Amino acid sequence: MILITGGRGAVATHLLALLLRADRPVRVASGNPGQLRVPDGVTAVTCDLSDPATFPAALSGVTEVFLYAEASHIGEFVDAAVTAGVEHVVLLSSASVLDPDAAGNPLAASHLDVETALLAAPLTTTILRPGSFAGNAGAWAWPIKAGRPVSLPYPGSHTDPLHERDLAEVAFTVLTDPRHQGGRLHLTGPESLTFSEQIELLAEITGRPITVSHVTPEEWKQEMAGYIPGPYADALLGYWQANDGRPVPLTGTVEQVTGRAPRTFATWVRDHAADFAE
Repeated sequence: MILITGGRGAVATHLLALLLRADRPVRVASGNPGQLRVPDGVTAVTCDLSDPATFPAALSGVTEVFLYAEASHIGEFVDAAVTAGVEHVVLLSSASVLDPDAAGNPLAASHLDVETALLAAPLTTTILRPGSFAGNAGAWAWPIKAGRPVSLPYPGSHTDPLHERDLAEVAFTVLTDPRHQGGRLHLTGPESLTFSEQIELLAEITGRPITVSHVTPEEWKQEMAGYIPGPYADALLGYWQANDGRPVPLTGTVEQVTGRAPRTFATWVRDHAADFAE
């Protein structure tokens, strides 16, 4: 039995479809399972990663887990998983843990804490470390649909957008093929693109005019104050500044694991064009 946590997420949704197609026994977990849309025959269970009381029932009878990185009670989760007889955990971590100052970066530190706890446990852990999600571009949907400029403090900053379908396919492979289990997989998309280049692709593919407002880091931080806590905003700004005008190194890990090249950002935009429509 495979347990998918974070069942409402895009990666989890695609992973569920792949496992069902392969006829693998699976249950889906969420802090609010009543909000999940799951196919007939799939059990939705409560597993709030910030509430250890929900762990034992969700993990009962489970042998493998696809786990979102939530550090607040990772020790209790590991204990519950070991007690339940879980043999293998696939962790959705972050490539930010590879940075030299990861322990001092709030975005990286929480992922690092989860990795550390799992690697110390008596079970097999496979770690997925994606760089940037293509889905991050979804944050621009509201201003684009409203006809407002997209605020960018570093328009020339590079990222390596990874399609959620590719991440789900990697997770599926490591859950179902023992040859890939126990690895530390740094995952990137196939291209290093600046934010400006991503905006240009969005405009070209959706047919919508999109303008960019080149704001200062402080202006962007104030604009995002209601959505992103200050320390996390500072960490993002630091990452973008470090990659301003500097292409991001790419890996071939997605293709090595799945046997197919990762999808381009343009493909992601075509798949999500409706998200940017009025």
